[in-house]
Amino acid sequence: MSESVANEKYPISNFKSKNITACIFDLDGVLVDTAGYHYQAWRLMANDLGFDFTELQNEKLKGVSRIDSLKLILGWGNVTKNEEEMLVLAQKKNDDYLKMIEQMTPENLLPGAFDLLKYLKANGYKVALGSASKNAKLILDKTGVLPLFDAIVDGNIVTSSKPDPQVFLKAAELLNEQPENCVVFEDAEAGVEAALRGKMHVIGVGDKNILADADVVVRSLDEIELG
Repeated sequence: MSESVANEKYPISNFKSKNITACIFDLDGVLVDTAGYHYQAWRLMANDLGFDFTELQNEKLKGVSRIDSLKLILGWGNVTKNEEEMLVLAQKKNDDYLKMIEQMTPENLLPGAFDLLKYLKANGYKVALGSASKNAKLILDKTGVLPLFDAIVDGNIVTSSKPDPQVFLKAAELLNEQPENCVVFEDAEAGVEAALRGKMHVIGVGDKNILADADVVVRSLDEIELG
């Protein structure tokens, strides 16, 4: 399964030799870039509590559930909240975030995302989303690609954050596919680890130094060679 790991063009024709029949996509950083919106919304909450955090710290929230992200942020600010208070804060953050993503359009899709999804659908591959986001369906709808997915597994369904493989294994289950026949597209180190724990192939999308454990790393989905 393992190949030379580097930022490189990746021919989708390789899927046939690996018996890949299903593709599972992370959302943020792979299909769309909502990390900036998340950062703005979390910072609003943190500032209201009297502290701030950096973009570098925000990177640690990639692929992490809303409540687990909140716990990390509160820890950075040395702020203690009980469970009820945390639910209120998480809801406030989500309300601010929703106002931002309501403005999303197909232009917010990252390079290569629409063409790849359309190609996969047209060529008989099963397609699923595997994301910690609880707003995944809204984002896919706003960006016009929701009809291209056969299954959506998001934070409303799973209870364990990556690197636990639950989100990807559930996606494979809904697609009625074996894990070894699935390839995951991920931009986060924890997501790559989750895919590998689930015994799946994994294509890293982003920095080859961060995603070194992926089978192959491309800078963006437009480096997937179709046809």
